Amino acid sequence: MKILLTGSNGQLGYDFQKLFDNLNIKYIATDYQELDITSEENLEKFFEKNNDFTHIINCAAYNDVDKAETDDKVFLLNEQAPKKLEKFSKRIGAIFVTYSTDFVFDGKKGGNYTENDTPSPISNYGLSKANGEKLTLDTYEKSFVIRTSWVFGKANNNFNTQVINWSKTRDKLSIVDDQISAPTYSKDLAEFSWKLIQTEQFGLYHITNNGIASKYEQAKYVLEKIGWKGTIETAKTEDFNLPAKRPHFSKLSSEKVEKLLGEKIPDWKSGIDRYLEEMKIIKK
Repeated sequence: MKILLTGSNGQLGYDFQKLFDNLNIKYIATDYQELDITSEENLEKFFEKNNDFTHIINCAAYNDVDKAETDDKVFLLNEQAPKKLEKFSKRIGAIFVTYSTDFVFDGKKGGNYTENDTPSPISNYGLSKANGEKLTLDTYEKSFVIRTSWVFGKANNNFNTQVINWSKTRDKLSIVDDQISAPTYSKDLAEFSWKLIQTEQFGLYHITNNGIASKYEQAKYVLEKIGWKGTIETAKTEDFNLPAKRPHFSKLSSEKVEKLLGEKIPDWKSGIDRYLEEMKIIKK
């Protein structure tokens, strides 16, 4: 077994590396400095020398939702790059894995989204991911597309660290309560993804931590955990005049993957507890 991991400097890439190190699985970790996955020429050169992978796991993504409204790079990285990587996966017979998002939905369903729901993105970021999904699933039978939501982990800045940083200089915070989904710990995402990948039951799956939270509820939980003494107030998305639209309720159901694996994914609060311990922000 030999794995190519792209986007290895991100939260999910970091946790996959830790997981594979623990399992003694051979892998090559690349980020854009080592391998530009948007360039056909770079990929051709890379795969001329490296054609013995059993799995290609694409963790690279353009995640700046607001900047994506005016930056075409979002389509290069989220739509075209998975298509290119999949072509090389097919050429060498490797299993291909790529990631998508709850933002492929408009948030108007009024209930948890399943893999059978039709995407209806309301931002360029969501559209780029929806297009990437379709190109992947329609092209190569040995593919996984895994949707997730609100990822946080050790490697990069995320909503939890933003809230903690804000709390250091402010005694009052306003956080939106009209964006609702499931915060997802990248360590859990990596572990459950790997369990799924090994089943070779290819297709589209949702993997998020269990439970539902608004951004306000997530922030409140984090601030209570760190013992912040300030005031947190609710706000609305429209108060912040952001370039990109966000879905109101975009909770993904992980029932399909839990049924396949016969295992429940931990709750988002458990994920945050373990993340804060990992970051040494709170003690066990």
